[in-house]
Amino acid sequence: MHHNGPGLHPQVANPWATAKAVRAAVPVPQVWLLVLATLLTLLVLPTLSLAQSDGGDIPPNAHARGYGSGWDCDKSYRVNGKKCIAIVVPENAYPTNRPYGAGWKCNHGFKQVDEASCLQVVVPRGGYLSASGENWECLRGNLKVGDSCQKVVLPDNAYMSDNEYGRVWLCDRGYSVKGNGCVAIKVPEHAYLNTSNYGQPWTCERGYYERGNRCEAVKVPENGYFHDAAYGVGWKCDRGYFASGNRCVAMELPENAHIDRSGNRWECHGGFRRSKGGCTRED
Repeated sequence: MHHNGPGLHPQVANPWATAKAVRAAVPVPQVWLLVLATLLTLLVLPTLSLAQSDGGDIPPNAHARGYGSGWDCDKSYRVNGKKCIAIVVPENAYPTNRPYGAGWKCNHGFKQVDEASCLQVVVPRGGYLSASGENWECLRGNLKVGDSCQKVVLPDNAYMSDNEYGRVWLCDRGYSVKGNGCVAIKVPEHAYLNTSNYGQPWTCERGYYERGNRCEAVKVPENGYFHDAAYGVGWKCDRGYFASGNRCVAMELPENAHIDRSGNRWECHGGFRRSKGGCTRED
């Protein structure tokens, strides 16, 4: 620092002149490198000091998070307030290394019975360990009864069912369940077995209709035709006729009426209404 004389203030170097001197002394590319290095230093120093201050707050058996602030417990440890305590894994179990749940699970073939123990799954004869390893199921042909699997005894004319619920066996075709066995289905004359799971196990042949427990021949009256349906008497009347008992009777159309869509009834023209067996004009 230079003095101009007694009583005078010291001269302060002009920063612009200093910058010009630096630029004159150092090539331009190197000047920019120095500026970038200075900025990086300013950014990194606070981060380092913050990490060091945070590092002092991390309890034993914990580590700083890979992102953000704070910390997480190491594997096999669980947060308890501001500490990390060890997870006690019982015998026949393994640690899950997850932040939720008990922190452990029983080995395959063992089942958790309380908060701190695993009990081996005992598979009875005729059973097998389920895929989860925590339970057992009965083999095909066996029925679960309490803690055991009992052999299914098939009645005559029956076979094992693949149904998960309900009866474990079904009767052969031509037989029906009765009590604990299968009895032959009585199919009447002019009928055949069907595959229905409800109602009659048999159906009348074409040309016959069901009446009680037998099949009767369809008798088509004059002015009628055979109608193959699962219900009714097996015939219908021609167009212009209607059924009356076992006969087809010709319709007598009143004035201002026509045969309806069914072909076996009549209805009034538009602007008319049915009244006393005829058609009267609407008011």
